[in-house]
Amino acid sequence: MKPYPKYFDKIRIRRDKDAEAKTQAPLCQWDGCREPGTHRAPVGRMREGEYFRFCFDHVREYNKSFNYFSGVSDSEVARFQKEALTGHRPTWKMGVNNAARSAPDFAQMRSGRAGYYNRMRDPFNIFGTDPNTPPRQRKARPLEAKALETLGLTAEATAKQIKSRYKELVKRHHPDANGGDRGSEDRFRDVLQAYRVLKQAGLC
Repeated sequence: MKPYPKYFDKIRIRRDKDAEAKTQAPLCQWDGCREPGTHRAPVGRMREGEYFRFCFDHVREYNKSFNYFSGVSDSEVARFQKEALTGHRPTWKMGVNNAARSAPDFAQMRSGRAGYYNRMRDPFNIFGTDPNTPPRQRKARPLEAKALETLGLTAEATAKQIKSRYKELVKRHHPDANGGDRGSEDRFRDVLQAYRVLKQAGLC
């Protein structure tokens, strides 16, 4: 038997990460302790981002007695908890902070979120826009515009005006009212089709 078989070189031993961390860690900062400080513990209030280094036993001991709000009044603790709900950022009631409109999000010549707010309709003034500004009129699509033209109406026509005009034209061009005139019959068919288009579009 060979002293070093061919499989001997293929044996791999998994590294002990905990052992490596202990060799590279600084000493525990607990008084009188000589163990490696492998665990971090926060220093305290107003020193966020700073940490003590303790061994496992002493970090548990430290955490038992650690109090972030030590020396802080109850009212300050309550205020901190309330502000934490919004990430310690200021908030306003809707429509109160009109100065926020000067922020880049509301700029007129930007893309992204700003473009979204500039295109968004706000007929109920939810986002603090000018209440005197009338809501934007709905632009008629090509088929709708052609149907309105057939009825002799403009894009600003209301549902009531569309229905009134439709009834008027139906009475005028109905075959029974024109003695079977073919020209009037074609016009009657166009009026029916135009009204159907407008009704499907929800304009009447």
